[in-house]
Amino acid sequence: MDFYYTIGKKGRAEFKDRGSRFIAYAFPLSSRDEFKAILQSVKTEHQKATHHCFAYRLGFDKSDFRVSDDGEPSGTAGRPILGQIDSRKLTNTLIVVVRYFGGTLLGVPGLVNAYKTAATFALQVTPVVEKQIEDIYRLRFDYTVLNEVMTIVKLFHCSILSQDLQLFPTMTIGISKRNKELVLGRLKEIRNLESDSIPG
Repeated sequence: MDFYYTIGKKGRAEFKDRGSRFIAYAFPLSSRDEFKAILQSVKTEHQKATHHCFAYRLGFDKSDFRVSDDGEPSGTAGRPILGQIDSRKLTNTLIVVVRYFGGTLLGVPGLVNAYKTAATFALQVTPVVEKQIEDIYRLRFDYTVLNEVMTIVKLFHCSILSQDLQLFPTMTIGISKRNKELVLGRLKEIRNLESDSIPG
């Protein structure tokens, strides 16, 4: 597979049921460390909320996931949230649903519906984007061949992840799997250019 689906930006939506407020946030996600920082910021923003439930899925093979009911009855929050991520075939996506308890118990079916609906609403306001699966390479080259390097990078729509264009420039780029052999072949033709693969 050469591509995957994720969300393009953060989204927020709200669902109410019998006095309880469910505020859902959808985030593009790139790592577990980023997840911890995002969850902490949501908890800081909603310190008085009763629950901060979440689900995320990470990785091109979609094998890395986590769910949390955060004190709600088991299976009533995290799994329904993850179900909405999966129903849209998304990865690298996090949804956090914050609940402010309204005084009336919703029961298991009510909770499942509330968390599922809140997650659905959050995804409805965030655009789904198709992204290329890329292999990461670090390039080192002479400044005199910068234009040649940039021509290849632009021609094959490589992502520029970082660059330092001093006297001896370095650049970290993402190359789509379908173009990898072609791009590396073209880069090898440039004199004094070194490239190293960076494990993903």
